[in-house]
Amino acid sequence: MLNRIVGRFLALLLALSVIGTALPARAADGLTLSPALNAKLDRIYLTAYDETIQRHALAQRDGTTYVSTGDIEAEWLRDASATVRPYIGLSKHDPDVQQTLRGVVARQAKYILIDPYANAFSSNYHVVEHKFEVDSLLYPIWFAYDYYKQTGDRAIFTPEVRRAFDRVLATMRNEQHHAQRSHYTNPQLANNGRGSAVRYTGMVWTGFRPSDDPVRYHYNIPVNMFASVVMKDLTTIAREVWHDDRMARNAWGMSVEIQRGIEQYGTLELKPFGRIYAYEVDGRGHTNVMDDANIPSLLSIPYFGYLPKTNSLYLATRRFALSDRNPYFFRGKYAEGIGSPHTPHGYVWPLALCVQALTATDETEIDQLFGWIAASDVGDHRLHESFNSQWPESYTREDFAWPNALYAELIMTRRGQTFAER
Repeated sequence: MLNRIVGRFLALLLALSVIGTALPARAADGLTLSPALNAKLDRIYLTAYDETIQRHALAQRDGTTYVSTGDIEAEWLRDASATVRPYIGLSKHDPDVQQTLRGVVARQAKYILIDPYANAFSSNYHVVEHKFEVDSLLYPIWFAYDYYKQTGDRAIFTPEVRRAFDRVLATMRNEQHHAQRSHYTNPQLANNGRGSAVRYTGMVWTGFRPSDDPVRYHYNIPVNMFASVVMKDLTTIAREVWHDDRMARNAWGMSVEIQRGIEQYGTLELKPFGRIYAYEVDGRGHTNVMDDANIPSLLSIPYFGYLPKTNSLYLATRRFALSDRNPYFFRGKYAEGIGSPHTPHGYVWPLALCVQALTATDETEIDQLFGWIAASDVGDHRLHESFNSQWPESYTREDFAWPNALYAELIMTRRGQTFAER
């Protein structure tokens, strides 16, 4: 076992050196931080990049890849897709990594066909959580599109994957008309599990946020933005790979309908920021004005490609999200950033710090963010779910793959590695 692990790690180093992103390069290149902080960032990166492929992505007997979220023994569709995304570039040079990523897509298709309303599954294909989160259906398509566009590998688009993506479309169409067409209920939601009242907007209804918490209002704006982007991705897949005009028209039409709904119902005036995007709405005039660390978030809008970093409406929304007007923005002695109602008050999420760095245009801001990321390392060289901004030694989730993968993606992006253009 030890020889296999060492051999695999050496193979990673060799493959990375071929594509110009060798691990020993400094994580903090271009930053004006102290040598001690630079060294800490390097160690976090080494751990982050290596751990997913070594510990979290596990080959299964059926030829698929099971991606554990970390210290919870289950695969979340969202987390798994985001966790393996940094390895797409490496897969072009390493057949083992290529097979791993193909296996991720294959397994997620099976999960979706089992139950499109479930968000987490076990390694033996049992439903672990039945929380309907629209983004859980979107992330597998987002990852498959990125993989295809970067590698040109069409082998992932099997008949089973096609059926799964068709199931995603059908489910989203039903949830545009939740009250009339959907049979989904969950005991954590109002109205005997059906959820609170909404008006048709063109957006897609969701029961739970990307944090796995119940929504306040059922049209989550950043999730629907992500949906609009991913439906365009699916349009491209349908046309270029499957030559399926029906699916392409359906996906493109949904993208347009969702975007219209967002722009008609998803904004508000809020002093002193001006017009900004809400976090959740119901189409009946109610809005929830906040942001959450989990992605899709308002902060992450340019990250997933809905708007560019320089868009004035995004910049106003960003100023709100990173201000004390956001009830989940916290300031402490060691960090400041966005947290979540999912974790204790005052706890900042490294996910949000990474997204803030990925969407920032000011190098001084980015320097500060890397300093806070380094401050969150309590000696295990891992990023956790969240940490106390006053005392980083207090954190949640001992082992959480997603923020570590996003940190690796941040470093790779700063080195010039690009992901699929949108």
